[in-house]
Amino acid sequence: MSIPFKIYHFEDLSVGMRETLMKAVMDDDVIAFADLSGDRNPIHLSDHFASKTRFGERIVHGLYTASLISTVIGMYLPGPGAVYLSQTLFFRAPVKIGDVITVVVEVVELVEKGRRAKLKCECLVDGKVVLDGEATVMVPSREQASRAVGAA
Repeated sequence: MSIPFKIYHFEDLSVGMRETLMKAVMDDDVIAFADLSGDRNPIHLSDHFASKTRFGERIVHGLYTASLISTVIGMYLPGPGAVYLSQTLFFRAPVKIGDVITVVVEVVELVEKGRRAKLKCECLVDGKVVLDGEATVMVPSREQASRAVGAA
């Protein structure tokens, strides 16, 4: 099964464009992220340990939540071909296993020189911002994309 995606070239983008992704975070996601990242902090993996923290239960890795922003940027807005240049992250509240994260990425500025797009990024649970920040990405032009296809 292939994953659908969208490709926008720099010329296709406009300020105010936005994409949204919703993802329920399951226990398997947290375990897989711990395995992949090597971050086995017991606040993410141990019910016993986490019950004694200020959160009272296990929480999802902050960078797992942030990785969903990368999903939107890499697959939907601007999509394949976009290259991350920077990302700021502000962790506002914990995400718990079973929460549904809504990721919203919006174009807030376009800079012709270097084909840069500045993107506002938010992750919400039940309408509350749990993570926000700003990404800057380089977006290929239509001309670059056609040259790459011709070279293949």
